[in-house]
Amino acid sequence: MANLLLAVIYLAFVSLGLPDAMLGAAWPTMYHDFGVPVSFAGGISMVISAGTIVSALLSDRLTLRFGAGRVTAVSVGLTAAALLGFSFAPNYWTLIVLAVPYGLGAGGVDAALNNYVAVHYTSRHMSWLHAMWGVGASVGPYVMGFALGQGQGWSWGYRYVAIVQIVLTALLLFSLPLWRNRSGERQPAEDTAGQQASDPVRKPMGLRGVLAIPGAKEILVMFFCYCAVEQTAMLWSSSYMVLGCGIDKLTAASWASLFLIGVTAGRFLSGFMTMRFDDPTMIRIGQALVFAGIVAMLLPLPAHMNVIGGLMLIGLGCAPIYPCVIHSTPMYFGEDKSQAIVGVQMACAYIGTLLMPPLFGLIANHIDVRLFPWYLLVLLLLMVVMHERLRKLRG
Repeated sequence: MANLLLAVIYLAFVSLGLPDAMLGAAWPTMYHDFGVPVSFAGGISMVISAGTIVSALLSDRLTLRFGAGRVTAVSVGLTAAALLGFSFAPNYWTLIVLAVPYGLGAGGVDAALNNYVAVHYTSRHMSWLHAMWGVGASVGPYVMGFALGQGQGWSWGYRYVAIVQIVLTALLLFSLPLWRNRSGERQPAEDTAGQQASDPVRKPMGLRGVLAIPGAKEILVMFFCYCAVEQTAMLWSSSYMVLGCGIDKLTAASWASLFLIGVTAGRFLSGFMTMRFDDPTMIRIGQALVFAGIVAMLLPLPAHMNVIGGLMLIGLGCAPIYPCVIHSTPMYFGEDKSQAIVGVQMACAYIGTLLMPPLFGLIANHIDVRLFPWYLLVLLLLMVVMHERLRKLRG
């Protein structure tokens, strides 16, 4: 039964990644159809991010009350409904409204599933699950490309993914009996005599409660920095190659995929490595690889080998950090606090992806795009400092 539930969770992670890159793939067609400026894609993205932040912060309260299975099923259903609505949207402002349930559903799935797997499964499954997200994120644009190539329009691209998520919602509802040990459910504390303490039921911690825990600020800043590195690399690597290195646009577009290839392949590899190394060691290995990748990008190597090798190394280094930070949270803070902390971690992740890539855009526009590796280096060093402080406080 545990393996059957794990298979369902794997499918949920693929489904979670499916729509993530679809807006970018469809937008060149969508903005013409709606008669809006190309920059308006940012509005949809920001509303989705805001929704994910809200649902991530509420995840502890919701999971405590309803359990991870129900929260996941309802969240996937909410995302499916929003994607189906996207496919019928008559104008841009309808997309903005639908982006709210889309973001709320995506954030709910992310926080609930990450904590559930961190508590109930080994670290290798966390790495492989996030590799499944990468598979879904890679497949999504191909689904949109198929719909556009067949003359069906972008609406059918969203419709296909919505149908997949509706089927997954039904599967999750049928799997609810398998979610026996519900993630986030507060377990009664035990005293030294082995008996339950007098306060067996705890209330949701809330943001203030999380921030009051020693080490929580460090892991939150660390996660913020990681997601800022990942998203900045995804968004700006191609522009850096064109504007900073003189690489032609078509070559830069293809080479930019090296980062995601490194992340996805690295997470499959990380799953095997976690059988030998613990989470803190895997995080340090990842940070060392990211550092090596940044240094490689700064070296004057011929034929742009510095960029090729650097992006691959940065992607490989990013691979173990995200899943191992999540998986180590119950170890550092206890299972009774992990759902609350993971929820705030997800919120910090979305804030990092919302703020830090645009900040580099301002730097590139007003100063120099060649500061790209140095920007990543500053974020990496802050991440390393926060991880070492966390190890001293909670190790």
